[in-house]
Amino acid sequence: MEYELLEWPPDGPKLRLDHERFSYAGKFVMTNTGKAVARAEDGRIVAAVAFNEDRTDGDTLWLRYVTVDRERRGEGIGPRLCRLVRDRALERGYDRLRIAVNNPFAYEALYRTGFAYTGETTGIAELILEYPSPDSDPETDADAAPDADADWTPRERYQAGLEEYRARDLSADEEAFLESRLGSEPPETGGE
Repeated sequence: MEYELLEWPPDGPKLRLDHERFSYAGKFVMTNTGKAVARAEDGRIVAAVAFNEDRTDGDTLWLRYVTVDRERRGEGIGPRLCRLVRDRALERGYDRLRIAVNNPFAYEALYRTGFAYTGETTGIAELILEYPSPDSDPETDADAAPDADADWTPRERYQAGLEEYRARDLSADEEAFLESRLGSEPPETGGE
């Protein structure tokens, strides 16, 4: 698998993804977002991320859309691709990355990348996650989020986000996934 950051915003390339294989395929034709991709050994794109700078905070980069080929989901490709964007964004000088997720599978995948629930939601019922984790201590951690919420332990923060999903209409797979995470600690973050 090859992971590649193609371009930074506002000069992102158009990606034409098959709407039957990728969620949000139409969002990747916009050229005002940066893009990163994962390619299979044959060169075929199997995952993509679109991202752009926050309109009001130049120190924050938003991951806008993350999509993985339906046939390749669950292999860890999405989190590895998000790690690439995260690491390059930090190298480029961004202090914080954010993403809004709309399902518990994406929530878990981003947690594995080091993001954590902020306690915020968007107007369209997405949960906002942030890197570095809002649990970080700004006094001792140079990468800490400036508005860290000291009232939640990492486990409580993780479970608070899962609880948001439990209150929704869910598929059987989502319900089983949430049941399997009931009371658990946040997942380990991968460092590759």
